[in-house]
Amino acid sequence: MHINRIVLAFAAGAVIAAGPALADADGTWKRENGDVVAVSVSNGKLYCKITSGSKPGFEMCNGMNGGGNSWAGKGMKHPGMPGFMKFNGTVSVSGNTLKIKGCAIGQSMCDEEVWSR
Repeated sequence: MHINRIVLAFAAGAVIAAGPALADADGTWKRENGDVVAVSVSNGKLYCKITSGSKPGFEMCNGMNGGGNSWAGKGMKHPGMPGFMKFNGTVSVSGNTLKIKGCAIGQSMCDEEVWSR
């Protein structure tokens, strides 16, 4: 009986330590500048819209492809740049951290931010 408790405790600890298999991007995130961004995944595509801060309603990522915990696409926009400019972008989520990176002219000019929940 005592051994069963030890095995059960060890198994429960392993599950807790492993955490969720994939991070969930859906929800509210905060940019480094304080903007609040609503992030959602629909049909495997990632969407990011500023809800408060510098440019409410601005779509930063609109339909990026991917799934699980990473997405990529060519339609990323930056609120500090003219609206017609689009960038190659990547987004990855790990726990309560979202990393977003946009590049212009291939990979020669890139900017990256880390968002938190």
